[in-house]
Amino acid sequence: MPANTDFNPVVVSPYHDEPAAMTGQELMAANPYRPWPARITSITELTATEKLFEFRLIDERIREAFRHEPGQFVELTIFGVGEAPISISSSPSKRGFIELCVRRAGRFTEALHKMQCGDIVGIRGPFGRGFPFEEMKGHDILLVAGGLGIAPLRSLINNIHDERSDFGKVTIIYGSKNPSEVMFRNQFEMWRHRKDFDLYLTVDNPDDTWDGEVGLVTKPFEHLEISPANTFGAVCGPPVMYRFVVAEMRKKGISYDHIYMSFERHMKCGMGKCGHCQIGHQYCCIDGPVFNYWEAKNIQGSM
Repeated sequence: MPANTDFNPVVVSPYHDEPAAMTGQELMAANPYRPWPARITSITELTATEKLFEFRLIDERIREAFRHEPGQFVELTIFGVGEAPISISSSPSKRGFIELCVRRAGRFTEALHKMQCGDIVGIRGPFGRGFPFEEMKGHDILLVAGGLGIAPLRSLINNIHDERSDFGKVTIIYGSKNPSEVMFRNQFEMWRHRKDFDLYLTVDNPDDTWDGEVGLVTKPFEHLEISPANTFGAVCGPPVMYRFVVAEMRKKGISYDHIYMSFERHMKCGMGKCGHCQIGHQYCCIDGPVFNYWEAKNIQGSM
């Protein structure tokens, strides 16, 4: 996400005979390069260029074995077209289905946007290190997303929503260029009316219908009140955004090791083989894509 770099076409057939005695975990471990067939069960148009796809893995053993953490990603295959890494948008608590938010930005994503419910794709994974969900429990949470960065953070937000009693104050800040590019409007409306979520929406260029804040995603920090010693921050969005959001979090007193950011835009093969996601001595697909600020600051060339 966004998947605008195409990989070599995948021509593997999605149908294979497997020993009935093998469990889902054994099947997935036996060949991590193999995409497992999944059916598109729902398509939701979010904006003119983004759609939310829901997939259901066809093999029941694989479906039951699939587990992920918020912030992880999968490799999505369109048979005969190619493969690309996409961040998971659904909560780990949503069992049996996988949601991926995809921007139309290249040959691969163009092909995906033309697909319909019932069509078959391939999925392998999940890959990478996600947000430290268990460590975050018992703390206040500050989540900041810009543009398409809301897609991977949505997995974390929904996971927190499903286990809301385990967390303190939850604040969500989302920035977009203009109102027409705001995604997940229905969920934002739900979060807006919940007393246990503080939501701030801001756009750079408002129209006559906009009733939120105007300005960069850092603007809500001007009047944000937090308890820094008890707060975890999570950030995802355009690379240029990170430096400024982290600076605002640091001004509020949040410690380096409690600020987490996703470098999911670096993803390629997912297994540390192609080297495209290497930053310094780290492979984002294995050591990340989620890093805390202290880790990221010490990766050569990352900040």
